[in-house]
Amino acid sequence: MIVMKFGGSSVANAERIRHVASIISAYKESRPLVVLSAMGDTTDHLLDAAEDAVRGKVDIAKIENLHYETAKALEIEVPAISELLGELKTLLTGISMLRELTKRTRDYLVSFGERMSVRMMAAYLNSKGVASSFFDAWDVGFVSDSNFMQAELLDEVWDNIPRALSAYKDGTEKAIPIVTGFIAKDKNGTITTLGRGGSDLTATMLGAALGADEIQTWKDVDGIMTTDPRVCPKARTVSEATYEEAQELAMFGAQVLHPRSMVPCRKAGVPVRVKNSYNIDSPGSIIVEKHTGERPRVTAITCVKHVTLIDIVSTRMLGAAGFLAHIFNQFLKWNISIDVIATSEVSVSLTVNTKADLTGLIQDLQRVADVNVQTGKSIVTAICDVSHSSRILSEGFKALDEEGINVEMISQGASKVNISMIVSDSDCEKVVKTLHRAYFEQ
Repeated sequence: MIVMKFGGSSVANAERIRHVASIISAYKESRPLVVLSAMGDTTDHLLDAAEDAVRGKVDIAKIENLHYETAKALEIEVPAISELLGELKTLLTGISMLRELTKRTRDYLVSFGERMSVRMMAAYLNSKGVASSFFDAWDVGFVSDSNFMQAELLDEVWDNIPRALSAYKDGTEKAIPIVTGFIAKDKNGTITTLGRGGSDLTATMLGAALGADEIQTWKDVDGIMTTDPRVCPKARTVSEATYEEAQELAMFGAQVLHPRSMVPCRKAGVPVRVKNSYNIDSPGSIIVEKHTGERPRVTAITCVKHVTLIDIVSTRMLGAAGFLAHIFNQFLKWNISIDVIATSEVSVSLTVNTKADLTGLIQDLQRVADVNVQTGKSIVTAICDVSHSSRILSEGFKALDEEGINVEMISQGASKVNISMIVSDSDCEKVVKTLHRAYFEQ
């Protein structure tokens, strides 16, 4: 058994649905279980409709047209979608009367995208003679807490999923399950959403709980790349990466899998394969616990642009045991996450998301330290084997020096699989190209 996950762009219209259906059919003998996101921009359209409803206007034309026109192009009838659209209109009418959109109602609202998507795909597969059944995630055991918009799955899903899908797992049920990504229900039966990476988490949770042979996530590139091919045309596919490396890649900007989605498959030891929906013959990239062959010195290079660098220096707290504790407590107080950090006894340099409001944080920090804030920075990260850090840094910094590029800060992750450096946004792409040339093109 395998789990196959397709994102919204993969099922954006009739043409893409036909293509994905052909991929599912090609893997029919592997007994796939399919996880889908909402079609194309449906989630955005739902949120736009909610904003209109808060202002007193109920309009689902964009959502209706997309799904009805897609069904017509696919030459199928999907009465279940008509029922959901009626339910959606009733919900929006309620919002328009209350002039309010709570987190709980928002989760209910955006769930319609995934629910319509799986019904569309199952109807089309059945029309082509490929037996399929659609499932809302809660029908196969997905139970979460009540933290709306970013719910966490409860431990009981590990038992619920195998029980709900036992007939398909043991082979007595032949119809391919098509399951909604991103959504669940809490103990009270209220719909929740799983937040960022929610569809990835749905797929890995299903694969882990069922002990699948492999979890496949389908994208528009040949797997994990050594860097962004739009920046470096010579970027190539990484054939194998570890869970830890993939998590770090995702944390530092690569579109692989959301880090939290790695937890279930890592716990169960189920490999994840990143595949190209436009090149199904490509083996893609496999993500496993440990490298099966020789571990490469550098696996990939990634970057995050538009971050803020904060330098904090305090000679007043020289030797004080609580210096770092005080600094971190301020970040906790203002709920601001730190990305990369480098420290000495009386100074700290770190990066944060530029979108965060730093006003209160900076004022608090200035009571005990001199604070310098610089925007327009980028984090460039080499996912690597840091047991070879001297050689990696030597090769990288030699190449950067030849290009006249200065690095403003460097940090080695505690995971021992990444080295990050801070550079100006204006130098970011040049740094990535230079490092890629040094590590992969010599």
